[in-house]
Amino acid sequence: MKKIYLIRHAKAEGFLEGISDFERCLKKRGEKDLNTIGSYLALQGISPDIILSSCAMRSEQTAVQLAQKLGFEGKTYFLEELYYTSYNEVLGIIMAQDRSCNSLFIIGHTPQLNELVNTLSSQYITKIPTMGVVALSFDIESWSAIKNIKGNLDFFIYPKQFKYYMPKQIRTTLPR
Repeated sequence: MKKIYLIRHAKAEGFLEGISDFERCLKKRGEKDLNTIGSYLALQGISPDIILSSCAMRSEQTAVQLAQKLGFEGKTYFLEELYYTSYNEVLGIIMAQDRSCNSLFIIGHTPQLNELVNTLSSQYITKIPTMGVVALSFDIESWSAIKNIKGNLDFFIYPKQFKYYMPKQIRTTLPR
């Protein structure tokens, strides 16, 4: 069984003069959302074997802070290939992972993440919001088999789901 967690980076600053899209940093709201989603994942005992992240600043910050929140000490790779690239290129990166890796976080951008979800599962998701997480599981032994099979949607979470009700277990893990 293989699992992929497709994670859109947390909310970033808007476009500012003199700052490229690649250099945009997280907003305070993005950090708050990251803490909420990170707490949820930690409470569920979810941690990857490997983190693959776009090397855009907002994705890197998301990957680093999420890893800290989860107590993740494994390998994190920052890849140019995950910054606004084609679906096929991202799929190739997934297929190239070692079979010993069973759980993978991919932190990136729309529309690639949406295209991955909508191609790799029978579910259709219009848009993954910032700090949204889509978990897919695949009954395969090797990542190279992923293009021939549809995965199961385990869950789809995003920060606004916690806007009006946040379980006490999550609320108590957030910084004050």
